[in-house]
Amino acid sequence: MALAEPNMQEWLEEAKRSENAHLCGMFLTHNGVVRSTAKKTVREGATDLGTVAQVEFSYDAAGLKAAIAEALTWDGIYYVKVWLNEGVCNVGDSLMYVLIGGDIRPHVIDALQNLVGKIKNDLVVEKEVFA
Repeated sequence: MALAEPNMQEWLEEAKRSENAHLCGMFLTHNGVVRSTAKKTVREGATDLGTVAQVEFSYDAAGLKAAIAEALTWDGIYYVKVWLNEGVCNVGDSLMYVLIGGDIRPHVIDALQNLVGKIKNDLVVEKEVFA
């Protein structure tokens, strides 16, 4: 069963009260969601996979902690918070939330893209279950 999702408004309020909030000119969020189209269909054009009904989702908690710590060393990045789901997630369920705060748009956009890429490529295991 999927975990309860965080409240993004609460996350933003918390971020704006953080010790480095005065250094942040931008906060960006990412919300990864289970879709009914298979990853191989979207990324590689596969046509014979069927419809995704669920995703079995897990992650490397120690690796995530290290990735967050690393992201906080990147130029202009002063706030990072990540939530990852676990277990069986249905289409429409959230798999992840990421919130990054930093000084200027290029730093924050690049950091969000890099951190989400690291999480997706190296830290999570997603097994699609087809209908």
